[in-house]
Amino acid sequence: MTYLTLLAAASVPNTVSWSPKVAFVMIACNIVAIAIGKFTIKNQNAGPKLPSPAMFGGMGLPALLGTTSLGHLLGTGVILGLANAGAL
Repeated sequence: MTYLTLLAAASVPNTVSWSPKVAFVMIACNIVAIAIGKFTIKNQNAGPKLPSPAMFGGMGLPALLGTTSLGHLLGTGVILGLANAGAL
């Protein structure tokens, strides 16, 4: 039983609490994902329009949701990686 407890404690990733550094990393990853989406999505302006489309390069709502979802996945990985490396 003690072995299982130690095994469970060893597999928990190093997490970091919220700070402005974490927020900056997440924002940067979302900007990178929006830039990737801007150059790779074929029909960017399909679907409902955003209130200020010029702010996001003419993307529609589905493209923006897709790119920011990718940005959050990238940001989570980068934040966990930097936390485990001791950089955050």
